[in-house]
Amino acid sequence: MGPHFHMPARQNFYAGRSPARGSEGMAATAHPQATLLAIDILREGGSAADAGIAAMALLCVIEPQATGIGGDCFAVYAPGGRSPVGLNGSGRSPALATPEALGAQGVSRIDALSAHAVTVPGAVDAWCALHARYGRLPFERLLAPAIHAAREGYIVHDRVARDWALYVPRLKADRVSRETLLVDGRAPVAGSRHRQPALARTLEHIAAKGRAGFYEGPIAEGLVARLNELGGLHTPGDFAQTRADLVDVIWTEYRGLRVCEIPPNTQGVTALMMLNVLSEFALGPEVAEHHRLHLLAEATKAAYRRRDALIGDPAFAGKYVERLLSPQETQRMRAEIDAHRAGAFGPLPEVQHRDTTYLCVVDRDGNALSLINSLFEAFGTGISSESGVIFQNRGASFNLQPGHPNVLAPRKRPMHTIIPAMLCKGDEAVMPFGVMGGHYQAAGHAALVSNILDLGLNVQEALARPRSFASEGRLLVEPGIEESVCAALIAKGHVLDMRPSPIGGGQAIWIDRASGQFVGGSDPRKDGMALGY
Repeated sequence: MGPHFHMPARQNFYAGRSPARGSEGMAATAHPQATLLAIDILREGGSAADAGIAAMALLCVIEPQATGIGGDCFAVYAPGGRSPVGLNGSGRSPALATPEALGAQGVSRIDALSAHAVTVPGAVDAWCALHARYGRLPFERLLAPAIHAAREGYIVHDRVARDWALYVPRLKADRVSRETLLVDGRAPVAGSRHRQPALARTLEHIAAKGRAGFYEGPIAEGLVARLNELGGLHTPGDFAQTRADLVDVIWTEYRGLRVCEIPPNTQGVTALMMLNVLSEFALGPEVAEHHRLHLLAEATKAAYRRRDALIGDPAFAGKYVERLLSPQETQRMRAEIDAHRAGAFGPLPEVQHRDTTYLCVVDRDGNALSLINSLFEAFGTGISSESGVIFQNRGASFNLQPGHPNVLAPRKRPMHTIIPAMLCKGDEAVMPFGVMGGHYQAAGHAALVSNILDLGLNVQEALARPRSFASEGRLLVEPGIEESVCAALIAKGHVLDMRPSPIGGGQAIWIDRASGQFVGGSDPRKDGMALGY
């Protein structure tokens, strides 16, 4: 197929799996044990919020490469299945963090594996805020399974073990991570049992004291001391002041339904820009696959150019969402697309954000939760504290360019790639969903929505469908895309890069009110599953 394309051995990321069905409740997560726990919580009478918090806390133990209590989270919650609200649980930079302060230490670029890349973790406060507003069961009950898994040990699943092994050098570089996250200098293998007793003690402290157990007192003091030891500018006050914020979701309409996202500092608006661009193109089953993928790639380029130029903490960067979603801006983006030829790329940040976990839950009362939690890169900075907390490196997405909307500043939130979403019919929730995969997430949201609304696929089929992503000057494609489609894309000028590993992951739950049931899907690229009852 010429010099533009190398075809490795084909791999099966798409093994057949039926969607899960249930009438009383449903959960879909990236790990079977987390899904099972969420169902247990629902059966005990817990709300979707309770089930999601319990499952996510467990994932912070058993999926440590993807998430942890040292990271951030976002949620979209539809109480009673209506009028979704957003929760921004992303942390901020230290109050002392400025480009000048870093420059005084000789830092001209934020190293993703340094203490300067650590923003204050926001996940625990966000869980507490979500529980206070929508929880039913005691918070201690929700954290008990995570505590047990950390203290007594858990079986390492295959995908987790695979990812873990790739990041041994990162963990070896830190004196605490070497002891807590490696076994004789190696990653735990699939089927082995791993324990994190220090993390268990920290989770017990949080279960007993709530957010104060993490952001104040001895745990917070230990976190700050570890970061200061490595040159970080963090103070106890930075932790004590951390608060999640309730936010209004932003949305656009696609094929008659609303796609709801968290506003900036997330990249959710990027998915909405893409859907606005795609809405005037035919993308149904009658359209050739190479043409569909071409249009998705070109919409990605147009929307991500604007993302990289404009998105940051709106408290610092101004308000631009209305302009980006306006008919005028949509027309400008469409004008950049040649339906027959690949266009130019804009720059993407150097730091790649690949590791995240996402889940969704719907309970018998129709409450619907879309929840995402992340350490940014795999194992974040790779730095751990003696309390078992792995520090995220979300601050690595800041830049030090004066005047840029995402430039480092005191108490500022960085641009986030992680985005939970909710599909709605008017104000009524139809489908909580999310797609993991760092930069890919916004493009993944647009593709998943199109797979369902344009191609008529069920949620499991839509998640499993082979993926592509226009990134870094190339069109990344999974092996499941047919060779004839790849040849047609090359003829349009795309430079293809066949990925040896899958692009992202995802979960979704379709709420079928006509039949009174939930239909769930979980990405076969991960270890997880959807389960209803």
